[in-house]
Formats: sequence, structure tokens, C-alpha cells
Amino acid sequence: MKATLSNLSLTAIAPIVWGTTYLVTTEFLPGFSPMTVALLRALPAGLLLLAIVRRLPSGIWWMRSLILGALNISMFLSMLFIAAYRLPGGVAGTVLSAQPLIVVFLASFLLSNRIRPLAIAAAVIGMGGVALLVLTPSAALDWAGIIAGLAGATSMALGGVLARKWQPPVSPLSFTSWQLTAGGLLLVPVVLLVDRSIPIPTFSNLVGLTWLGLIGAALTYVLWFRGIGRLAPSVVSSLLFLSPLTAVLLGWAVLGQSLTALQIAGIALVVGSIWLGQRANDGIEPPPEAEHDATNVTP
Repeated sequence: MKATLSNLSLTAIAPIVWGTTYLVTTEFLPGFSPMTVALLRALPAGLLLLAIVRRLPSGIWWMRSLILGALNISMFLSMLFIAAYRLPGGVAGTVLSAQPLIVVFLASFLLSNRIRPLAIAAAVIGMGGVALLVLTPSAALDWAGIIAGLAGATSMALGGVLARKWQPPVSPLSFTSWQLTAGGLLLVPVVLLVDRSIPIPTFSNLVGLTWLGLIGAALTYVLWFRGIGRLAPSVVSSLLFLSPLTAVLLGWAVLGQSLTALQIAGIALVVGSIWLGQRANDGIEPPPEAEHDATNVTP
């Protein structure tokens, strides 16, 4: 399927917004644990969307929603915030940028997509661009953070491929509400066990949580899962390179950080990798449409 400009543009909004996560987490939510932030980001957004669509899954879609919610939301967000708190932003961003490469191989295994050397090259170039963008010579390594980052990248890669394989006969809004709600609910016992209690938020905390929940979850995941249903997996995953690019540009524009020659080269590599990722999938036939089994969905 040739990726249309409109589908690419709408889907790209999600990783661009996700690129604000590091800034918002460190500036607005310094006293919150990773698990609590993940819960407060996912569950309120999921319940809000569920109240809007007023549509519940049934049959096999209950189990699929739980699996996708665990992979795309609870597991990914938990690992993302653990990596963000334990690693410098540059190291965390570089580790998480392995996701597009993981997607190439998972899509081959689960969707029978042919592994294209150009897609692998695009993913590797993108990782190199991210490394130039965010790594510094003094970046410290924390193995727990690195493992968390790789686990998060693998979790969302698998969740994205399965979301493409299991397209339901409902709107992206409904599909997103199921996953955010399921993922958020799965985080509740974890937060109660690990954190015991949630801090009373300040006004600054509420601003950060509102951004991460309404914009960084409710809106962006709708656009993301819409894109998964319309674009090849490697094309969608290649757009994730926009997240660290956004984070670096925000640091330059908001925090007054300077851009080095290596970072500018990284920007060029990231943009080039996204273009290559699309070219690698030119001429591919559209994947099968959603399973139209009305008995599996309850209005």
C-alpha cells in the first residue's frame, strides 16, 4: 500500500507529541513514580474515550483488548517511564529507537511480510540518527534502565504488529478506548502494590498529567492505531524516530540548548530513514481488512 500523505501526516502527530514526554515528566512530574504516571496517563484517557464511544468489546475482543492493552499501554508505558527516570534522556531515546527494527522482524513472523533489506537499512540509519541526536560522551549506562527500554520497545513493537493483525470492525476511537482502559486497569494493582498511594497533585502536576493524558494518550493513540490500520507496520514504526527528534528540538527551542553539528547530522539521518522506510514499502499490497464479525462487538 502506498502511504498517502494524509495518513502519514496524521499518524506522525502521535510520535511528535510523544516526544514531549521527557520534558513534561522531568519538569512537571518529578515526584511521581513511573508506574503512577503510566496509570494516570492511560486510565482516565481510556475511560473518557469509552464514555464517548459507549461501545464495549465482547467475545474474543475482550481477550485481545487485554493483550493489546498490556503490550501497548501498561507494559510499554511502565518501561518507558522506568527508562526515562533511570537513564539520561539520550540513552533512553537511543535504546527505545530499536523498536522499528524489531517491528521489521515481528511483522515477518506474525504477518508473513517479506523482510526487505531497505526497511532494515532505514531502521538502522534511524537508530544511528537518534544516537547522534541524543547521546553525549558523558552519558551514563544503567543496565536496569537499558533492559527496561528494550522491554518497552519490544512490547510496543509486538503490540503494534498484533493490532494490525487483529483489526476490529469498529472505529479507531473505540479500539483505542478498549486498549487504554484495559492497560490502565492492569496498572492499578501494580501501583497499589508498589507505590501504595498516589501523591496529591499540585497545579503543575495537573498540567503535566492533563497533557500526557488528553493529548499524549487519548488523541495520539487514536491517530496511532488509525495509522496502524492503514499503513505498513515498518512505515508506522519508522515514524517513531520523530519522538527523539521532537525532544531535541524542544530542548533547543524551550530550554535554550544548542544544536551541535553532529545533532544536525542526526536530524538529516532521521528524516532520511523515514523516507527510506516509506520507499521500502512502495508497491506492497494493502494488508487484509478488519475482521468483520459483528457478533464479537457489543454496541
